[in-house]
Amino acid sequence: MKIGYLGPKASFTYATAKAAFPNPDQDLIAFDSITEVIRRYEQGEVDFAIVPVENSIEGSVHQTVDYLFLQAEQIRAQAEIVQPIKQQLMATSAKGRIDKILSHPQAIAQSFKYLQQHYPEAKLETTDSTAYAARFVAAHPDKPFAAIAPVASSVEYGLTIVARDIQEIDENFTRFWILGQTTPQIQLPVTDKKMTLALTLPDNLPGALYKALQIFADFGVNLTKIESRPLKTVLGEYFFLIDAQYSDHHHYLINALEKLGIAVKKLGSYQVYRM
Repeated sequence: MKIGYLGPKASFTYATAKAAFPNPDQDLIAFDSITEVIRRYEQGEVDFAIVPVENSIEGSVHQTVDYLFLQAEQIRAQAEIVQPIKQQLMATSAKGRIDKILSHPQAIAQSFKYLQQHYPEAKLETTDSTAYAARFVAAHPDKPFAAIAPVASSVEYGLTIVARDIQEIDENFTRFWILGQTTPQIQLPVTDKKMTLALTLPDNLPGALYKALQIFADFGVNLTKIESRPLKTVLGEYFFLIDAQYSDHHHYLINALEKLGIAVKKLGSYQVYRM
């Protein structure tokens, strides 16, 4: 079995992959970007794909959400894993000057307050993953570079941790989706069961969003998240991403929404696991 994840090795997504698929006979294959992870899954090169979908500080990972709604046709989330996130500042030396700090945009945003306070003059540069930033810094030991990445990256790439746990909020978690055709067998604690739907509202239905939400209420389904995202067609057109508690009657709920002229795309029904 092949599992694609946002790499390189020692990224947060890698830790999720190892927790979900600990069997050494299962191949973990790193890709350079979220888009590439999903595309390689679409092309059948891997059996499952693991991608970040939301962080408790910075919100949705739009690259994941937008691709799954706007470009992917039949991809479904089969499981969700919630991982606690601790951001570490690392460099080739604890005493060297730091002029540039590299990391994934979410990691930089989660640590921005610390960076402003301690490295206000440093240039911030984004990378496709935290581990990629660490690997890049390790490959340039003569440069005044640092990376924000997990502890595992410092071990994997031989870097020294300059500052620990620099994220702004201690309660920092990221949701990861496992995309696939079947439900994987995961040996982690189950905390919830959810479903995610993407709704596109008709233009000619006054109060369309209110009426859509009323249907969820009529079915007794509690919403855990609602977010609007641009359709990327014309200004002012959006789709709505909705996370809700799982319902055995969700097929009837979707049918009720579609009777109103609301287009519904099911992104997944899944159990939620906690690392």
